Amino acid sequence: MSDIAAPAELAATVQQPSAHNIVCPHCHEVTAVSPANSLPATCGSCQKALFTGQPVNLTDEATFDKTIAQTDIPVLVDFWAPWCGPCHQMAPGYVQVAKQLEPKVRVVKADTEAIASLSARFNIRMVPTMMLFSGGKEIGRRPGAMSGNDIVKWANLLLKNKI
Repeated sequence: MSDIAAPAELAATVQQPSAHNIVCPHCHEVTAVSPANSLPATCGSCQKALFTGQPVNLTDEATFDKTIAQTDIPVLVDFWAPWCGPCHQMAPGYVQVAKQLEPKVRVVKADTEAIASLSARFNIRMVPTMMLFSGGKEIGRRPGAMSGNDIVKWANLLLKNKI
């Protein structure tokens, strides 16, 4: 009998990456997505795409909290306001950020007028302000308008070039 394991036996001993939990941008249910799956990943509850190439608009504090706490991939947040000119100027670049970073990073927007409690809670003093969360914790913030390329570079630096 040989001491060399057969390919099937080897495959069983190799650690496969575990699934990532992603909060659906449509129904807000949590779906487990295998990192090996190719896009488009779909929600197990509503069957809609989990990643659309667009920033997810978070409309209330409960959805914000759930997205930050229960999404296993990093979450990039653009805190903005409807009256903010630089926020509107930055918006097209932020769409490109979503197209570039998904599915490794969830890209979201939070309207500080609609969810005013977030401004106080996170001490947002100016808009736009970018914040990056990983594992439910803030790992970086940067106030002021940025180009899409600068946002990607900043996020990549904070995530140690893993995106």
